[in-house]
Amino acid sequence: MIDVAFLGADVRPAQTAVVIDVLRATSTITLALASGYERVLVAASIEEAEALREPGRVLAGEVGCARAPGFDLGNSPEETLKPRGSSLVLATTNGAPAIVAAAAVADEVLVASLLNIDAVVARLGGAGDVLLVAAGTDGHVTLEDVYLAGRISAALEGERSDAALIAEAVAAAYPRALDALQASRGAIGLRREGLEADIAFCAQESIVEPVGQLTETNDAIAVLTASDGVSLESAPAILGETNT
Repeated sequence: MIDVAFLGADVRPAQTAVVIDVLRATSTITLALASGYERVLVAASIEEAEALREPGRVLAGEVGCARAPGFDLGNSPEETLKPRGSSLVLATTNGAPAIVAAAAVADEVLVASLLNIDAVVARLGGAGDVLLVAAGTDGHVTLEDVYLAGRISAALEGERSDAALIAEAVAAAYPRALDALQASRGAIGLRREGLEADIAFCAQESIVEPVGQLTETNDAIAVLTASDGVSLESAPAILGETNT
């Protein structure tokens, strides 16, 4: 069964949970792993992320879309193009808690973005029970996450829940990913903070191959590594092109 949870808080036990926070957590995780970070440590809160600070770890996080005070990076994927350590510690408002919640109840947890959508679909081929988890924004359902859930659902074979069919219908209403992202609730805060470039960046499709996969949890910290990956030998050139 292919199913969709429209909010991170609605995650349920599943064979495979795929967490989606297009703007921007799962896009940042995907690009960080593609760029050369060995792992991403996802913390459910800014305070938990700060407690993980140590040499070799780069702290990334946002509060209300803006970079968290005292952190090395915000939550813009492009900031991870040149790794500054072996591990990225990430705390975000919506995506990070959804990943931690999924880690507590699912047998397998993956993260998806438009940046690696083809690799995610290939990774899910043959999976029996797939729950696509749209993280949402501040407790509200968001268009961009449901859009990607619908895109992934439509590309998979198998029985679908009504929620999956609804997500597919949403995705079919937008001829371009960028249209869905620009119209979404998640884009509002980015524009407010002068981060509109992140919207176009996150709308790029299948520019990298790694799929972030949960490998362990420790004190509510989810550790993600690349289940299938390549190095970005020409990342600036590849990632400078936006799919429209």
